[in-house]
Amino acid sequence: MGSRTALVEDLMERFPHVPREAVFKEDLLRGGVAFDDSALSDNEDGDVKPKSYFIFSFDHGTLPELGEAALRRPPEEIILTGGPYDLRRTVVSVRVNPSSPYRVAASEDGVLGLYLDGKRISDVGVPPMPEYYRHKLSNGKSVMEVAPTIQWGYLIYLTVFRVCQYFGAKEECQYCDINHNWRQHKEAGRPYTGVKDVDEVLEALEIIDRYDTAKVSTAYTLTGGAITSKLQGRDEADFYGMYAKAIEEHFPGRWIGKVVAQALPRDDVQRFKDYGVQIYHPNYEVWDEYLFKLHCPGKERYVGRAEWHKRILDSAEIFGARNVIPNFVAGVEMAEPFGFTTVDEAIASTTEGLRFFMSQGITPRFTTWCPEPTTPLGKANPQGAPLEYHIRLLEAYRSTMEDFGLSSPPGYGPPGPGNAVFSVSSFMDSLPANEVTEEVPAV
Repeated sequence: MGSRTALVEDLMERFPHVPREAVFKEDLLRGGVAFDDSALSDNEDGDVKPKSYFIFSFDHGTLPELGEAALRRPPEEIILTGGPYDLRRTVVSVRVNPSSPYRVAASEDGVLGLYLDGKRISDVGVPPMPEYYRHKLSNGKSVMEVAPTIQWGYLIYLTVFRVCQYFGAKEECQYCDINHNWRQHKEAGRPYTGVKDVDEVLEALEIIDRYDTAKVSTAYTLTGGAITSKLQGRDEADFYGMYAKAIEEHFPGRWIGKVVAQALPRDDVQRFKDYGVQIYHPNYEVWDEYLFKLHCPGKERYVGRAEWHKRILDSAEIFGARNVIPNFVAGVEMAEPFGFTTVDEAIASTTEGLRFFMSQGITPRFTTWCPEPTTPLGKANPQGAPLEYHIRLLEAYRSTMEDFGLSSPPGYGPPGPGNAVFSVSSFMDSLPANEVTEEVPAV
């Protein structure tokens, strides 16, 4: 191809049914973006909403390797518009890579733009500092530390347990840097609460509710590391469930409540439902049986792939199939040394998994893999998966949804290019814009 521009333009030409915005977005998500100093935030003291590191690093370098971007955080997300490709409004989660061919920089007149191979390809918008980030909790903690918002303010992301009990090479998911991200923030002296107190979460939500007068925040996600035994005397369903129960008692109906947890037994899943959770994300991570065992050794050891899938199907009987939305990490299918060696094979495998769940009325979603360098798969695959894989996945995803008569899942905001706010993959950007999808289960 010769240049990244040539690669992107070739894929846009070959896959005209995939929105051109999604091609750029997937490339930025899989490979990251560099920031000139002129495009960095002033952390929590400025006018731009800074990157919160809400669960993983989602960077292509450790904090010491990011230079000025480790001291002055980049924005949480960027919006692409206009430029020579006439891009519609596209929200992209920021993944920093100082060596990326993409760069965000200010022009001589101070206007931010995205540059590829030295050519300006779009205007760049950054999220304004929300009013609720300007107010501290009574103990001095920031709202951004306790209850950051992403997806352009749509989603409150509550990582209430910031490490994972799947620990070490024989248990940690091979693409996941949650434990390293915890360590690097603590080593850098940044505030990074390991287990968030329920009362702190409620206080942060009260501040958000008070100052988010436009009601931009529409959903919250409760998540964190896996709990294989007990945490504070509670099993996983009770630990995460107690936050949902408290939130729903204090803010009934204010937000769509979602929880990302392991695929748990039916009785545990019922407890989530009883606590007020409305959407359940029991992530299956990667479809292929061999790769699941290699990439998710802890999940294979404690639960097992077949049982994991059975539990996902069982949970649909409790939440309703539409409200069970398991995630997979798009791209690890092709990770060396054990992944598929061709895009055809990888897409065939991933589509098999999509068809398995969608045939049951369950609509998975996906996060575009970021090869963080402290993970085994990130070290072995610093370039991630080929861009063609990601573009063909968008095509296969939409086609499979259409085959089974499904529409975009609830809890993700509006679908369609120019409308979507989901920032860590382009699946919502690639779906039809003319659907009414934001249903909320009856409370």
